[in-house]
Amino acid sequence: MTAACVIEIIHTMTLMHDDLPCMDNDDLRRGKPTSHKHMAIATKGVPSEKIVRVIGELAMCVGAEGLIGGQVVDICSQGKSDTGLDLLEFIHIHKTAALLEGSAVLGAILGGANDQQVAKLRKIRKIKIFKCIGAVISGGG
Repeated sequence: MTAACVIEIIHTMTLMHDDLPCMDNDDLRRGKPTSHKHMAIATKGVPSEKIVRVIGELAMCVGAEGLIGGQVVDICSQGKSDTGLDLLEFIHIHKTAALLEGSAVLGAILGGANDQQVAKLRKIRKIKIFKCIGAVISGGG
C-alpha cells in the first residue's frame, strides 16, 4: 500500500507539472481547475516542486541513511554484549532523530521555506536532537 501511495504522489506531481502554463497550459483536470489555476501559482510557487522536495526528504529520513539504517544496526546488535554508547547513539540518531528532523523539515518545505531556511532549520534541529539523545544516553533525562 505504501509503495502505491508513493507512486500516486509522484503521478500527481507529474500531472500538476504537465498542466502548467509553460507545459500544456491546461485549465481543467478531471473537470476541476488545475492546481496552477486553483492555487495562483504566480504568487505561491510551483506546488509540484514542493512534492518532489517532500518525496526526497521522506526518502532521506526513512531510507538507509535514516530510519532503516538505524533499524538494521539495532536488530544486528541485539543480544550482543559489546554494544557501546557510540552504537546506541548511532541507532537513536538514525532512527528517532531522522524522523524528528524530517518532520520539522517537511513542515518547513510545505510552509514555503527556501533551501537556505531549510538548511538552517536542519542545523538547529540536529543540535537540539543531539542534546536530547546525549542526555538520555548519559542518564540525565
